[in-house]
Amino acid sequence: MADIAFLLLIFFLVTTSMGSTTGLTRRLPPPLPPNVVIPPVDIKKRNLFVVKINSMNQLLVQGNEISIKELRAKTKEFIRNDANDLGLPAKFTVNIPLLGEIEITKDHVISLQNDIDTQYQAYIDVQNELVGAYTELRNELSKEKFGKLYNELVEAQQKAIQAAYPQKISEAEPKNYGGGKK
Repeated sequence: MADIAFLLLIFFLVTTSMGSTTGLTRRLPPPLPPNVVIPPVDIKKRNLFVVKINSMNQLLVQGNEISIKELRAKTKEFIRNDANDLGLPAKFTVNIPLLGEIEITKDHVISLQNDIDTQYQAYIDVQNELVGAYTELRNELSKEKFGKLYNELVEAQQKAIQAAYPQKISEAEPKNYGGGKK
């Protein structure tokens, strides 16, 4: 009887597919050799979009408290800088193959910082909004230039759109910013 139970267990383990959740897609830089010293990176304040999540899952964006519903629009406004505002990232005219001369904010960086007590779902919601902002910007540009959504483009066209809107999300190690539980 034990042999039959063991065989059934093995059968179900082999034939059953396990559901796997998809994670956040991030490309990590390659590891540096141990003797290499990383020079400090100087990012101009106008090129930095700071998003903080406290322990009560509240968002502080550029020093102002906003709701998660406002985050995507604020992020797009920052990345695009339509009015060439001096408080937003500097715009540069670059020549991108397949797109031609285009003005972009190539030096922008989104800095995501969260409290050690931030709920995982709040963190994921913020990530979704930040990535969603890039997705919308890429879709808008690809519709304008190629008449299709970004994911419908061929690889060369996608690379051109990525060059115009490179995803630059920097994540800091969680800290105890406060704002709640303790």
